[in-house]
Amino acid sequence: MRRPPKLLTRDAIVRAAIRIADADGLSAVSLRNVAATLDAGPMRIYTHVATKDALLELMVDQVYAEMPARLPAPWRRALRVMADHLRAGALAHPWFVELFGSRPYQGPHALAHLEAALASVAAEPVFGDIDDVLDAVRTTTAYVVGALWSELVERRAERSTGLSKSEWQDQNWPQLAQVFASGAFPTLRRVAEDARHPSLEAAFHRGLETVLDGLEARRARR
Repeated sequence: MRRPPKLLTRDAIVRAAIRIADADGLSAVSLRNVAATLDAGPMRIYTHVATKDALLELMVDQVYAEMPARLPAPWRRALRVMADHLRAGALAHPWFVELFGSRPYQGPHALAHLEAALASVAAEPVFGDIDDVLDAVRTTTAYVVGALWSELVERRAERSTGLSKSEWQDQNWPQLAQVFASGAFPTLRRVAEDARHPSLEAAFHRGLETVLDGLEARRARR
C-alpha cells in the first residue's frame, strides 16, 4: 500500500531552501534541490512557489522575520540597531547580503523592517523632508551592504586558507617588507606597521559611526 505524501507547506519549502543556501550558497538553491531535500516531487513545489525568484523573496522575508521589527529612539540609535540587525542576519545567512542590497523586497517582514527604520528617522523634526529621511536610511544601508561584503569575503578567506587575517599578514610580511623597502609606498607602510587593524566587528561599528557622524553633521547644517 502506497504511503500518502508528506504534508508540504510553503514555510517548509522556504526553510529547506534557507538550509541549502546556508550550507552551499545561493547557487545551490533550486526548486528541484528543495524538492529533493523534502523528498517531494518538483511539481508539488510549484503548487506553493511558482519560480526561483519568488522563493528567493520568501527566503529574504524569512530572514527579516528573525529580526525585531521595532527600533528604539532617537534616530541615531535606531539606525545603529538596524545595522546590527542586518549584520546579524548576514552572519547567520551569508547569502542574505547578496540579496538585501537590491531593490526593496515587498514581503511583510521586509516592509515592516523598512517602515520601522524610516519612521524612526522621520520622527525627528530636523528630518522633516521625506527625501532626507530616505537618504539617511539608504546611506546607512549602503554602508552596511559594502561593509558586510568585505567582512564576508574575509571570513570566506579565513575558512579556505585556515589562516586568520593577522596570520595571513604575518606569513606575507617578508615579501611585503621588501616592497616597502623601495620607499615607493610610504603611506601603505604606515598602514601596515602603525594602524590598529581592529576586529571585523569593531571595524564595522567604527565605520558605521563615521556614517552616522556624517548624517549628524549634515543635519546640524540645516
